[in-house]
Amino acid sequence: MSRLFEKTYPEPGAAPGHGAHAREDVGEGARACAWHYGHERLTELDADRILSGGAGDTGEGFMWLHLQGMPGPEQLRALGNAFGLHPLVLEDIRHQGQRPKVDFFDNALMVILSHPRHEQGRIELDQFSLFVAPGLIISIHGGEQDPFEPVRDRMRSANRNFNRLGAAYLAYALMDAVVDQGFPVLEEISEWLERLEDAVLERPDASTLAEIHRLRRELLVLRRQLWPARDVVARLMRDDLEPFTVELFPYLRDVHDHAIQIVDLLESYREMAATLIEAYMSAINQRSNDVMRVLTIIATIFIPLTFVVGIYGMNFDHPESPWSMPELYTYYGYPVVWLVMLGVVAGMLYFFRRRGWL
Repeated sequence: MSRLFEKTYPEPGAAPGHGAHAREDVGEGARACAWHYGHERLTELDADRILSGGAGDTGEGFMWLHLQGMPGPEQLRALGNAFGLHPLVLEDIRHQGQRPKVDFFDNALMVILSHPRHEQGRIELDQFSLFVAPGLIISIHGGEQDPFEPVRDRMRSANRNFNRLGAAYLAYALMDAVVDQGFPVLEEISEWLERLEDAVLERPDASTLAEIHRLRRELLVLRRQLWPARDVVARLMRDDLEPFTVELFPYLRDVHDHAIQIVDLLESYREMAATLIEAYMSAINQRSNDVMRVLTIIATIFIPLTFVVGIYGMNFDHPESPWSMPELYTYYGYPVVWLVMLGVVAGMLYFFRRRGWL
């Protein structure tokens, strides 16, 4: 599928939560893990038992169910049955490439963000889906690698914010980890821009232009997915709905600030990429001008030489005509003509040098 269109979608007319896209890669399903957090302790649970409907009462605190990878249809069906998820929630999870957004369902909400990463010279975007309900966090990350181990380490280190603010603080921590992943990606792009800038100034060629266009394409895809993230966080603060209470707003403002910084950097890099196109065209034009200047100087030097040899190549000689060429039978005529022509060349080169044309 095109890099500019990576969204999967249901067949037109299909009911919500049903119908797979013809190009959808179901794969082997996602890896499911579950934990319970309470009394400043993180306890691992049996995720398969929870998905089969055997969650039961986990007591005080909250439960976190995490799926790593793209869930298969059976996993999504089990997830919806176990927690009574809305069909639209399952549809957003199943069909990747969603625009970052937040949706509200009764006393729960669904947040979708894009998790960027730089891999083998290109930008990859993994969808991150977060379902938040009282006492429950469900997270689905579409990539192969789990990026949330640092969050679990914070939970194991008896971070009191998890105990004091509950599931909402975990939701913040997960969103913060996803949004902050934009910084190392932009750092890679910054180095990419520097390499391209050096190439444009030193040895611009067709491959350099193709690389610039590839960078602009990657920035376009990245902007389309990262720009709405700040609106998602802003809406969570603006609507003031459970579980994102006023007490959590300072943390959400921090995520919002990071999203704004990433967007600002992204826009700056897009402008720099556009400037690289202009610099490339200027460098190519300058190189063409240099070539034309050299060729023009060479042609200019040979114009008087051509005139001289053209005159003496006419060979008009008549013994009785006063208009015959007297130099034809001069003893030193040939070397004298050469000296004259070399003198003309030397004089023109000196003149060009004085005028700064060489």
